[in-house]
Amino acid sequence: MSIQINRERCVGCGSCAEVCPGTLISLAEGRARMDYPRDCWGCASCVKECPTGAIEFFLGADIGGSGSVMNADKKGEILRWTIRKIDGTEVVIDINPKDANAY
Repeated sequence: MSIQINRERCVGCGSCAEVCPGTLISLAEGRARMDYPRDCWGCASCVKECPTGAIEFFLGADIGGSGSVMNADKKGEILRWTIRKIDGTEVVIDINPKDANAY
């Protein structure tokens, strides 16, 4: 599992570096970077915290993603996960954190 950081979309806020439990993300030249993506734990904390959607999580075949990528953005209270499949189609999942423990 690994993440991909689009340095052109990154605004250098540092939120991703603050939440990475493995301290794998750092800021260089005002942008986020990860030198060793293979060491990523796959927690997706950085994906959820990125305000510009500059971080994508690679969903490999080992977890059923078959090469899809996923990112997240917030719309008010709603966390919106967007999964782009390898064939170009998208799946959007909206999650209200207030209802997260309702199951």
